[in-house]
This record gives sequence, structure tokens and C-alpha cells, in this order.
Amino acid sequence: MEKTRGACILRAGGSLRVNATGRVCIGVALAVGLGCQADPTPAGGGVEDPVSSSTPPSTTSTVPLSTATLVPDDAVLLNPERGFYQYVDLVTTQDLSGVRDEGSTLVFSYVRLDDYRQADLPQALLDDVERGLAAARLSGVKVIVRFAYNFGPWPDSEPDASKAWVLTHISQLAPLLQANADVIAVVQAGFIGAWGEWHSSTEGLLDDPDTRYEILESLLEAVPTDRAVQLRYPFYKEERYGGPIDASTAHDGSLASRIGHHNDCFLASETDLGTYPPGERETWQTWLSQENLYVPMGGETCAVYPALTDCTPALQDFERLRFTYINHDYHPDVVSGWTEGGCYEDIDRKLGYRLVATEVRWAEELQGGEVLPVTVSLTNTGWAAPINPRSVALVLEGPSRLTHPLAVDPRDWLPGEEQVLEAHIAIPVDLPPGTYELGLALPDADPALSEDPRYAIRLANVETWREGWNALASVEVRAGTP
Repeated sequence: MEKTRGACILRAGGSLRVNATGRVCIGVALAVGLGCQADPTPAGGGVEDPVSSSTPPSTTSTVPLSTATLVPDDAVLLNPERGFYQYVDLVTTQDLSGVRDEGSTLVFSYVRLDDYRQADLPQALLDDVERGLAAARLSGVKVIVRFAYNFGPWPDSEPDASKAWVLTHISQLAPLLQANADVIAVVQAGFIGAWGEWHSSTEGLLDDPDTRYEILESLLEAVPTDRAVQLRYPFYKEERYGGPIDASTAHDGSLASRIGHHNDCFLASETDLGTYPPGERETWQTWLSQENLYVPMGGETCAVYPALTDCTPALQDFERLRFTYINHDYHPDVVSGWTEGGCYEDIDRKLGYRLVATEVRWAEELQGGEVLPVTVSLTNTGWAAPINPRSVALVLEGPSRLTHPLAVDPRDWLPGEEQVLEAHIAIPVDLPPGTYELGLALPDADPALSEDPRYAIRLANVETWREGWNALASVEVRAGTP
């Protein structure tokens, strides 16, 4: 008996066929064409001479269905674009191979522009940053980047640069950012004030609202349109763009939909050392809790404040503010306190998304030419949704490999919500018979990384990971009748 669920139900009907060129073609019901995809190397040797299937089978299915409950995995998983980050220097560090070994898929880097406050950025600097981003790509990690003219201190900061020079430097950096969008997780607004944190500007860049928003919007234009820019103080976003944003405006390409938040004194005091105006912590946290359903939130701690940094209150704020990432190294006393308090692993487990498949409903056996109905139920038990675009596909892997894309956006898979993915896959008459694994693939959306399993999402389920996709069930395909 089929269950009724209070959940988001996402349907994708379609057909798969292998043509004479060895490509897997997808024909979708209601004449929605999703095109063709190159057929990866089939498991077990695959099809030596694929047979063309000129007419897609009917999408009506009468095969009996089975239901399986999937076992969750409580382990800490190494998943892309989330978790504790490691600090690196992209300009000087060209080997990031140890980052994943230390349990991180994110690195943070300042790019210091101190020597160029009144000069163009030299090509040598841009080349060094390019090499650093290439090292990240080679190592299977992504980068949180911030450009700054100083490293503080506070309250007597070293200088930043004039508006004219900031805008010039952003223009110089734009091609670099565009060319390396695949390994950029998020860009922090930077440039202005001490540490690029949008306070203590020696050039008065925060005095005139038009100045600060001209800088911000120039950076948004320089950064790839599917990446967010994070602001240090939420009131700067609310002042100009209103909000909080909601489902109707999320991911719509507007400036507001691309501005997230970072808190670099998270939990350090009742105001998070100036992140919130005095007496307004509750107001702004309520605002951010809604806002951060749809934009990325991250940061670091900067001081021990037991009323907030102890495990119980810290976990509450992490969850409420929907954190995707946090600094592993700073503040060391806060982070070690989480280890001693027994919550470090829970934080590591829940930062960002954590997708658990709860149930799969499918046909265990069918014949080539019949339709394979599939329903997969997922729950996000993490603190946030995935922050960047990502492909989603059902996969059949066996004597051949078929990939069936789903027109869904994982950025909409909000924390605590169940998602139900439904598809009717028309199996080609000429599909090689045999045993297939049925699974879900969540690769990176960028073609440069889509085949790299290090950038694919692993579900939090026992014994499902297949180095780039997640096996959920087994299907026996009998030879079809032409």
C-alpha cells in the first residue's frame, strides 16, 4: 500500500534509450526534452555494439513494486561545500593534498592586497592566486575567499584603499573569479576596513551608503552569478535590499538572493562583539534564521564566552542560524571546548546539509521495454541546504549504465524537510539484461567537476556509497522483445 507523506513531491517522468552511437538519450513525458548525455564506460565491460531504439516505450507501468527502508549512517561524512574549514594562503600554498586527509572539503584564504593600495594588481599576483585555485581543484576541495588590504588590528587598523582603487582591483579580479567558479564555494565581501570585515575603514568607505553598495554590487558583478557574496553584518544587507528573502525570491538571480552572511565573532558575546547592535540579538537572529534558509551562512569564533560557546547554547545557535561552515582553527580554545564538551562530532556531522535516504519504492524485476517506477524519499538532517547549484540524477549501473536527470534543485532541500523524488523510467527494449544497481547521483553542476567523485554528495546511509553516486536498490532486467 502506498503511503501518503507530508512532503515536497518532485516528479520526473521520462524514457531512456541507447542509440547506435553509444549515447544514452533521454525522452521525457509531456514532450519536455532533456537532450542526450554521453554514455560513461559501462560496468562489467558494457555494450560492445548498442542497438538503436527509435521509438521510446510507453511510460505506463504495470510491474509490481517493492518498498525498502534504508538504514541511516551516523558517521561524520566528507561531503563537498560544508563543514569545518582549514585556513590556507592561496598565494603561497600550492599543495593542498592534505586538506581532505584532515577531514575538510573547504579551505579559507585571504588574498592580501596590502602592497597595492595605490597600484594595479600585478599579473604575478593573479597568477599565484590562479595556481592556488588549481591546487584546490587538484586536491578535491573548494575555497572561501576574501580580499583584504590589511590584517587589522582593531581598533587602530592598517589602511584599506580608496573606492577608486577597490573598484579597479575588483575589475582586475573578475576574469580570475569567473574562470575558477568551479572551485569557489563562496566569496566574502572583504576589501573594506580591518581584515576586510566592513568596519574600521581608514578611507571612510562605510560612511556613504552609496559607496559601500557600489563596491558590493561591483563584486557581485565580478563573481559568477551562481555564487554568493557574504556580508559580515546583516544590517548592511537589510538596509539596502530589505528581507529576509523567502522561497518566492530564493535563487532568482537578484542581488538579494546572492548575498549571504558570515559571522567572524560567532558566540563571542551577547552582541557577538558587534555583529548585532546592543539589545537586538533576538531580532537579528530571527531575521537570519529565515534568511539563511536560502543563502549561505558561515564564519568563525573569536573568544570564549561560556554562556554561548559551551556545547548546549552553541548547538542551538548553529542550528538556528543554519551554519554551513566554521573555522576549524580559530578560536582554538572554543573549538577545543567543543571537543572536551562532547559536541565537536555533532557539529562536524550537521554543518550544512546531511541528506539521508529514508525509503525507496521501485520494481525489483522488469523486462526491457517496460517502465521502471521509482520513488526515493530523502530527509535533510543537517543545519542548512546545499549552497550551490547541483545536478540530480537516477542511475542504473550494471551491464550498461543509464543516467536519468531530474529537474530538481537541491538548494531547495531545506533542513528538517522531506523530499520525495518520483520518476517513471522507460527502459530501452535493447538494454543488456542482467542485475543493475539503482541509485541517486548528486554530482557538482560544473562540467569541470561533474565526473569527480570528490565533489559529489554522499548520502548518510549505510553501505550505499559507490564513489560518485549512491546505490539504493537492485533491479533485475530481463531481455526485451523487439
